[in-house]
Amino acid sequence: MSTEQNVQIVKDFFAAMGSADKQGLLALVAEDVEWIIPGKDWPLAGTHRGHAGLAKVLQKASAEVETTYPEPPEFVAQGDRVLVIGVATGKIKATNRAFKDNWVFAITVQNGKVTKIREYIDTQALARASQMDTSAQP
Repeated sequence: MSTEQNVQIVKDFFAAMGSADKQGLLALVAEDVEWIIPGKDWPLAGTHRGHAGLAKVLQKASAEVETTYPEPPEFVAQGDRVLVIGVATGKIKATNRAFKDNWVFAITVQNGKVTKIREYIDTQALARASQMDTSAQP
């Protein structure tokens, strides 16, 4: 597939995520998709595999994190790799703490399907927002 087609697949992937179109999203990803979210001490960190892993992390994201994207992301592509560059703001629902996250998604597209997603995010900002405030506890 062409670089332009790969960018369109990634744009469609982000649109499906944004509109909670689960079937449309699954149609765009390979059955053995791998999504790596770095970090620890925050709800979404880990490696998520396959359609079941993708559905689980998206459900968890919806339940645990409120996120907005104040600006449209930038798409940079070469061959089967598409980098998506953006910023997210939001809060972790359990702590009600806000975060600002400058991020890059490195996405691989093969045979018309998203096969790998690797996030590069501000893990410290997200972990800090996920920390419970223990100072108010006895």
